[in-house]
Amino acid sequence: MASVPPLSARLQNLLKTDYPRYSDNERSRRRNEVEGLLRDAGCDHLVYCGMNRFGSAVQWLSGWPVTAEAVAVFTPGERDAMFVQYVNHALLASVIAEDADVAWGGSSSIHSAIDILKKRKALPRKVAFIGPLLASQHHALAEVFGAPTDLNREYVKLRQVKSEEELDWFRIGAYFADLGMLALRDNLAPGISEIELGARIEESYVALGGGHAIHFIGTTPMSDPKVPVPRQYPSHRRVQKGDVVSAEISAGFWEHYGQVLRTFTVAEPPTSLYRELHAVADAVFDAVCAVLRPGAMPEEVIEASRLIEKSGFTIIDDLLHGYGGGYLPPILGSVSRPAGPVPKEPFRLLQTVVVQPNVTTMDGKAGVQLGEFLVITDQGVERMHQYPRGVEVV
Repeated sequence: MASVPPLSARLQNLLKTDYPRYSDNERSRRRNEVEGLLRDAGCDHLVYCGMNRFGSAVQWLSGWPVTAEAVAVFTPGERDAMFVQYVNHALLASVIAEDADVAWGGSSSIHSAIDILKKRKALPRKVAFIGPLLASQHHALAEVFGAPTDLNREYVKLRQVKSEEELDWFRIGAYFADLGMLALRDNLAPGISEIELGARIEESYVALGGGHAIHFIGTTPMSDPKVPVPRQYPSHRRVQKGDVVSAEISAGFWEHYGQVLRTFTVAEPPTSLYRELHAVADAVFDAVCAVLRPGAMPEEVIEASRLIEKSGFTIIDDLLHGYGGGYLPPILGSVSRPAGPVPKEPFRLLQTVVVQPNVTTMDGKAGVQLGEFLVITDQGVERMHQYPRGVEVV
């Protein structure tokens, strides 16, 4: 049966830290990168923000995973000033984001940030922003300093490529996602519901300090399939003998998430249709991975996936997407299910992606899941996950 090897001693030590921090060198690297973005944009100050656990720049620059809201001011040569909502969140934020001066944002975090910008004598047209700035927040900044410069596109390009230190944190996230898939496999049996499976998945990594992102599960009879991709919200349907079960699981370590996708059958081997679907997915996964290298172009990935259509199938998902700090570009579909204009920028060294040729029938009734988080190296791709590939009969 499939198993997941333990983390190395080095990563286990990192995992045991209450509030882990990146090294001084890594934090300096990030600040230098952001200072470069500001120089290129002709700006002197940055407002970076997030809310409702969304807005990766806050965690990337300060270490604080956003809760309700965080608005911070970055000025080269100064300590960051961060304002959080709610008042009871400020104490822990000040412990975790120890390189910033953290305070409660009062009735308005953006206005508290504007006060800091005024004290730092920010000039009109010299303020930029990264993160999900609300229209009202944008308006407040614009009233005082003119329309802020949007650096989100440039920030996303930074996040496509990871440092070696970042990859260690993502390896822990990938390990947690693997544990989730292992828990799904170990609890699959006739009678258990999709909702109950979700609980067992989360238990496997939350007990070790892991964070939850998604566990999408799809169960359907192989003899009469109606669920081609995992459901984003589980149902009360109970697993039955002869089912096919597909899953996509993302779990993480301090906002550093892995993502793994696999397929199982219950008490019976895959039918000929599901064997063919998975064989095509397997072959396409290998074909795509074979072209991923620094300098490869996105159109090569799509070309490598043509076996899907040649076999009479399609996909109901993205074939490849960037990952790690968000759902990042490039986002690529296949010939039969394009995802928009094909980007013209080549893949880069240490860029991280998810390859997921989730092949389905043309009628949208049957499908399999196969995919995982990868990093592009000079030698090709490195797997971040250890959960074995292939359809498992449970």
